[in-house]
Amino acid sequence: QVQLVESGGGLVQPGGSLRLSCLASGSIWHITIMAWYRQAPGKQRELVASMPTGSSRNYADSVKGRFTISRDDAKKAVYLQMNSLRPEDTAVYYCNVIGLTTTYLNFGSWGQGTQVTVSS
Repeated sequence: QVQLVESGGGLVQPGGSLRLSCLASGSIWHITIMAWYRQAPGKQRELVASMPTGSSRNYADSVKGRFTISRDDAKKAVYLQMNSLRPEDTAVYYCNVIGLTTTYLNFGSWGQGTQVTVSS
């Protein structure tokens, strides 16, 4: 079983910055993709950024140039640095990890979510 614990959300003024962290634990043999999603009230969950194994990164158009995803495989962690935050970035942010367990089964796990509120 794989668990994800997120941290780093909060209230920030427009133009401010936040850094989200997500730590994975459990029976993990290999992590394939680490990603961040968000869900605003009344809207569907959307992909914010993803980072497959390696150095490639993918971003939603709405966050390109402002957000940066990074991962530390040794720590089984993924981070989301969010700069120049806007009120429309307000949402619950979820970490998502896909990989293989120590018994070579595929897994896909979600974090519990962390609230990010951008408001003056």
